[in-house]
Amino acid sequence: MNFLPSGICLYLSVATCWLTAKVDASWWYMGTLGSQVMCDNIPGLVNKQRQLCRQHPKVMQAIGAGIKDWISECQHQFRNHRWNCNTTAKDHNLFGRLLLRSSREVAFVYAISSAGVVYTLARACSQGELDNCSCDPTKTGSSEDSKGSFNWGGCSDHVEHAIHFSQIFVDAKERKERDAQALMNLHNNRAGRKAVKRFMTLQCKCHGVSGSCTVRTCWQAMADFRRTGDHLRKRYNGAVQVAVNQYGTGFTAMHTHFKRPSKNDLVYLEDSPDYCIRDPQS
Repeated sequence: MNFLPSGICLYLSVATCWLTAKVDASWWYMGTLGSQVMCDNIPGLVNKQRQLCRQHPKVMQAIGAGIKDWISECQHQFRNHRWNCNTTAKDHNLFGRLLLRSSREVAFVYAISSAGVVYTLARACSQGELDNCSCDPTKTGSSEDSKGSFNWGGCSDHVEHAIHFSQIFVDAKERKERDAQALMNLHNNRAGRKAVKRFMTLQCKCHGVSGSCTVRTCWQAMADFRRTGDHLRKRYNGAVQVAVNQYGTGFTAMHTHFKRPSKNDLVYLEDSPDYCIRDPQS
């Protein structure tokens, strides 16, 4: 296991990483380089991503710092498997030739990375680290749950903002290409984002004489990222092999006895290689 803290190019120059490129680059390449240098020199970013990178340098730094977290979670989930989400130090997309396939491992990588961006940005917003967001502004006034009424207070994680930014930034390259691989990646990116939102919890603090809880103040908080990782690992186990439909707009199950994939499922296009047999080409 060889993941690099805060992105693969923290200790490598941009020029070196460019020369060792073998497959398409990715935003995963971002680390904590200076924002202008980072935005102008990362190979593989489409114009929309480069534009957002220049406009939101602190957001990019947060994403770069969060890369190590979702890679670590990916490696935890596959710690007992031959393929263990290992990264390749000399490849600027982190995962080398793995990405040349459209396998269920690639599906998981896209889902966990997209989820990681949402989690990282929502946390950075709540902690006041970013200029363009803070706590969820919609959580005001009073509301109710199964225990009765409560007042919104504290700092609710602004997951909707993080999801919106992730859709614009992470999905930009796939939305431009729109081939079978891109459709697969978009689907799995969305499944990853939905997984973070799935585990939002209501946390409350009681107020009243002797802790009587006559008044409650509550806020929405993300669960630990491990719950998202566990959920996506189960989705990996039940991932659906698909083919692009005749209109090129969506998927149909590859085999008639497979269920039609939902928005929460991970999907893949081709079988995984046998990771126990050495393949010199990949």
